[in-house]
Amino acid sequence: MTTTQLVQQIRQKKSFLCIGLDVDLTKIPQHLLALEDPIFEFNKAIIDATHDLCVSYKPNTAFYEAYGLKGWQSLQKTINYLNENHPEIFTIADAKRGDIGNTSTMYAKAFLEDLNFDSVTVAPYMGKDSVEPFLAFENKHTIMLALTSNEGAFDFQTKNVEGEELYKTVIKTSKTWKNSQNLMYVVGATKAEYFAEIRNIVPNSFFLVPGVGAQGGSLSDVCQHGMNEEVGLLINSSRAIIYASNGIDFAQKAREEALKLQQEMAEIMKF
Repeated sequence: MTTTQLVQQIRQKKSFLCIGLDVDLTKIPQHLLALEDPIFEFNKAIIDATHDLCVSYKPNTAFYEAYGLKGWQSLQKTINYLNENHPEIFTIADAKRGDIGNTSTMYAKAFLEDLNFDSVTVAPYMGKDSVEPFLAFENKHTIMLALTSNEGAFDFQTKNVEGEELYKTVIKTSKTWKNSQNLMYVVGATKAEYFAEIRNIVPNSFFLVPGVGAQGGSLSDVCQHGMNEEVGLLINSSRAIIYASNGIDFAQKAREEALKLQQEMAEIMKF
């Protein structure tokens, strides 16, 4: 998927909502556990109830890898369902991979070629030769960790190194890598005060923004400091939407929560 196609979806749906499909079998409705593939059935119900309100889905691969082969099969069925039924929706493999060249190439092939996600998240700690293999795929996107929403982000990311905070150096350096036009960046919603400075460094890039909702991030603050002319934001919400109910009505309740965010986004996009 191209960035132009993603922007078209955002404008059409008046939404820049990304829904995280982080499936925990201890939290999903109990009646689903009797089914052959409860993870996929849960995802399918959430997708069917919310696909018109969001522009992206983001399965965190850890929630599938934890269940071994069956979990991986559930992930594959989920991405196949999305690609077959909603090819206009931007898909993110939240895998946070990052290793030396040959290994990164294989990670990239796994998510961008075999599973056919539109994008994958990566960790840049090992530098360009760990990220550039992901960037080589045409019309695919690499979403690089830039400034995250967790408490440990302050251990390294905001440290001053030779007169500049490390996360800024990382973002600036990433712009010099081959095919850097395929980069997007993870910027946590709980760090809203940093958005304006990051936007100055990468004015045209998309930001994947976790942390709105259960983690306490403010949608209005993020948009005030981080939005560009093409919106340039994918606001992720996971638990607040998919676990809005653990009863028979879970999909409807998920839709209601997604609708609240979509309507708030539509209001913001008017200005």
